[in-house]
Amino acid sequence: MDLFTLTIGISILIYVAIGSYAGRSIKKLDDYFVAGRQAPTLLILGTLVASVMSTSIFMGEAAFTYDGQFGAYLLFPGIAVTGYMLGALFFGVYLRRSRAPTVADYFGHRFQSRRLQQLAGFTIILGLGGYLLIVTQGAAILLSDITGIGFLGSLLIAWFSYTLFTMYSGSKGVIITDTLMFLLFMVATVVFVYYIVDGFGGISTAITDLARLESKPGIADWTGIIGEGTEWPTALEYVIWAVVIDIAWAFVYAVGPWQASRHLMARDEHVVLRAAILACLCVILLQMLVYGIGGLMNLAKTDISPSETVLIWAARTLVPEVLGAFLLAGIVAAALSSASTFLSLVGFSISNDMGSKPLALTVNTTRKIMLITSVIVLVCCYFFPPNIFWFMLFIGTVFASSWGPVGLMSIWSKRITKDAAFWGMFSGFFMNVIPAAIDYLGFYSMPEYYPPVIGTLVSVIVILVVSACGKVSRDEKTYRLRLHRPPVSDIDLAKVKKTLLAPVGLILYGILMPLWLLNYYVIPYQIGTGEILPGGAVNWSMGEARITLTIFLLHVPLALMAMKVIWDRYNPKSTRNQKILRQANESRAAARRSGEIPEAIT
Repeated sequence: MDLFTLTIGISILIYVAIGSYAGRSIKKLDDYFVAGRQAPTLLILGTLVASVMSTSIFMGEAAFTYDGQFGAYLLFPGIAVTGYMLGALFFGVYLRRSRAPTVADYFGHRFQSRRLQQLAGFTIILGLGGYLLIVTQGAAILLSDITGIGFLGSLLIAWFSYTLFTMYSGSKGVIITDTLMFLLFMVATVVFVYYIVDGFGGISTAITDLARLESKPGIADWTGIIGEGTEWPTALEYVIWAVVIDIAWAFVYAVGPWQASRHLMARDEHVVLRAAILACLCVILLQMLVYGIGGLMNLAKTDISPSETVLIWAARTLVPEVLGAFLLAGIVAAALSSASTFLSLVGFSISNDMGSKPLALTVNTTRKIMLITSVIVLVCCYFFPPNIFWFMLFIGTVFASSWGPVGLMSIWSKRITKDAAFWGMFSGFFMNVIPAAIDYLGFYSMPEYYPPVIGTLVSVIVILVVSACGKVSRDEKTYRLRLHRPPVSDIDLAKVKKTLLAPVGLILYGILMPLWLLNYYVIPYQIGTGEILPGGAVNWSMGEARITLTIFLLHVPLALMAMKVIWDRYNPKSTRNQKILRQANESRAAARRSGEIPEAIT
């Protein structure tokens, strides 16, 4: 047994042991579904990042930059990750106030509609079931390539490892193991990239050399390789594709079930906000490292095949064996963390959201449903062909069009009715899936961003039309108004000041990253292409230079907006919050006088 196999094997055993141990503290469904709603910032941050950083990133997107989109992916301003912060501010904290066990359950209670809850559960089962399929296949392909075990054997190992602790310990085990996995692949990726870049002579030298690469001309341009033979004949078409896909993924990060559901486990709303904003920074950092090293591998070898194995090849050939082993263990961890999240959400929805009426669930019943669900996924993994990158884009954007409009309007619209929510989600889902299927089957060719755009527009139109023909019930109005009342325990100046530090970090990123890119990317790139001005000054007429400014223009204003919203919402000195605090004190005093024990105010 080589060091790679041994390291991965030990790490998997650790996850199984810790995740299973966490299951011993599961006493009730609240523990199983939402980890007792007591998770601190680190655990929420860990599970947010780990659930999105799967094989689709370390294999699919690393291959994408290796094949030609290095410059484009590194220079674009990170539109998608802003969904973490915006989602937490305008959906996540309100979702947590609902005290729902699942996000689909939230929709059912918000609109007093079991039918809507079932539909939301159906989209989770179909969409995240598909996502679970590809990350499990990715983990199996990875294990097979590293260990030499056949695909079926690797598939069984991957499946068994995440199924065991997810089935037994539910969300509590998932968020603990997610955080351990997040720390592993974060540290391993940083050290690995530093070692590789140092071997290429430093980042500036590497960028200059890549700009001069004859076998893949244009790979370091701000659009990457475009033109004949690619998906994007012109720069404009690439930009439209990239922006639309990023906006769609911002919706996914904001309200998608495997991201928004993490907020249900948070200890309080300040944890939701801190973790989400820190997730912006962590995901940006990891994406830049993975995208960057994927493209830079062309300096070592330009014909790695299949290109999805680019990081595996680098880990086995370009770094010391111990470092390579830890990176591969980190990539396996990323796959398993996503798989455990998706399995838990699919299992929870089957258990809680799909019957014609709520079931009398127990922890053991839910565990059995989880196991059956996982076995079905295992069978599908064996028979369905893997297509990691493009399938990931398709599945993710389904939730942008089906959940995005309904999720945000459920909080911010006074006029959306339960029928409008149902048909908006229904039309958004199928008007994304149907065009995507037509394109995939070859009946009609269309750009990849058409399905999410069509689905989202149809969903919004349907919601507006159906709402105009109906009426919001009194129960729906009351429920929504209750969601807009912040918990008394979160109206706290000390908590507010601590939470405001998170967007300050995003402001620093927005200021410092453009300077870093100008120094270590744009100038070396322009030296490599011969476009640098006399004296080494930056040539601002080139797209690579101008696009770095979009990072400041996007992230700094959004961070300042977040600070204002947080301050206004939780500042104990505001008129509204003083009224809430006064009412809470009066309720406590009245309860004491009557001898009653007041309910805990959370």
